[in-house]
Amino acid sequence: MTDARSPEVQAKLALIRDALERHRLGAVRLRGIEAFAWATAGGDAAVLHTVETGVAEILVTPGEAFVLTDAIEAERLGDEEVPADLEVWSAPWADAHAREAFVREAAGGRAVASDRPAGAEVPLPPDVVAARRRLLPAEIERYRALGRDAAEAMTEALIGARPGMTEFDLAGRASAALWARGVHPALVLAAGDARVARYRHPIPSDARLGDRAMLVFCARRHGLFANLTRWVYFRAPTADERRADADVRAVETEAFRLTRPGALLSDVYAALAAAYDGAGRPGEILRHHQGGTTGYAAREVVAAPHTRTAVEASTALAWNPSVPGAKVEDTVLLTSRGLDVLTVDEVWPSVRGESGLLRPALLVRP
Repeated sequence: MTDARSPEVQAKLALIRDALERHRLGAVRLRGIEAFAWATAGGDAAVLHTVETGVAEILVTPGEAFVLTDAIEAERLGDEEVPADLEVWSAPWADAHAREAFVREAAGGRAVASDRPAGAEVPLPPDVVAARRRLLPAEIERYRALGRDAAEAMTEALIGARPGMTEFDLAGRASAALWARGVHPALVLAAGDARVARYRHPIPSDARLGDRAMLVFCARRHGLFANLTRWVYFRAPTADERRADADVRAVETEAFRLTRPGALLSDVYAALAAAYDGAGRPGEILRHHQGGTTGYAAREVVAAPHTRTAVEASTALAWNPSVPGAKVEDTVLLTSRGLDVLTVDEVWPSVRGESGLLRPALLVRP
């Protein structure tokens, strides 16, 4: 990461400062790992990857912008993660009060808004939250590279899969393939034939893969998430398995059809529910969420009956229709011209779906 990030960072600082003025705030404080990545154009504040807040945060005032951290992390963050547009402020790790005193002084007695408000802080203005979902050209470029790498890691893992492997084995190989490409395996689900039709979130176990396996990624780099699902069969799929796969693809086609600028996520949800009914699977939508917008969180906004969020151009989405024993998922970018699939590997077998998009086929390796 270099100072080539500066135009992007400056655009985001300008957006935040405009919100400061309009909402009469003294400062904006971004604590979340995802918000840190957004504001720094891909910087990473994570050390422990199982928490929502990292070892640093962002503080923006009308005239200044800081990364707030402790003395343990300051040098590394300054060298490797923080763009030149932001000043690194640090205090001894044992001084629990220095940072809060600095924030109060920097805010000049005015209100502080935060993505994770504490004490007297107020929630982040909705327009700043929504802006994070509208990706800038440089973010889209990073996203495309991430999507390719995540898809290639998925292919590598499943081409190397064998029926006698355990789900732990497959998840480990998949995680290694992601790390080798500089991608954090934020979520890796792996399930073999004995468990894949029973659970929508199959955390890997010591069960053998057997006749088939499903692998799911939420793969993170520069703060962005690439979400995708693939299947491998070690025998010919049965007629029922083919039918289940066709059903989830029909539901996905409806999601893609309605994913246009201005569409409400609640309307897409209603169309998905109707598509499940049309496939002879009424109520299936209630057994698992269907996805929604993605970007700096694996799921930014999940589509639901009352989600009145409108989809905008330059937004990433990941729909994931599922029925017992079948699931489909990719990360797509909504552009002014339509949808663009980001998680594509040319090696993986694909078909042209009714949506017109290239969709992954079942990998059959009898």
